[in-house]
Amino acid sequence: QVQLVESGGGLVQAGGSLRLSCAASGRSLSSYAMGWFRQAPGKEREFVAAISWNGGNTYYADSVKGRFTISRDNAKNTVYLQMNSLKPEDTAVYYCAAGFHLATMFGEYDYWGQGTQVTVSS
Repeated sequence: QVQLVESGGGLVQAGGSLRLSCAASGRSLSSYAMGWFRQAPGKEREFVAAISWNGGNTYYADSVKGRFTISRDNAKNTVYLQMNSLKPEDTAVYYCAAGFHLATMFGEYDYWGQGTQVTVSS
């Protein structure tokens, strides 16, 4: 069993930056692909970014490509999402997830954190 806890969310002005962290406990994250998803009010959960177990492969949603960077530090059992040039449409609850396969579909992930709120003001 893997427990995931996100942190780093908050309120930021458009154009600003935030770095989200996802810390794991219970098991090493080094066996898992990791993903970030987000859900805005009234909308479905959507894929943001994913990274392979060793960081060698990454995927991004088109809407965040060039602005967000996913990374991981397996020694610290932590995954990060650096978010730059934030836009009001990035406002959502952000979730990290762990799974056995690098994927963009939320159904492919087995473990989820509780989420952290990101609000971008215009």
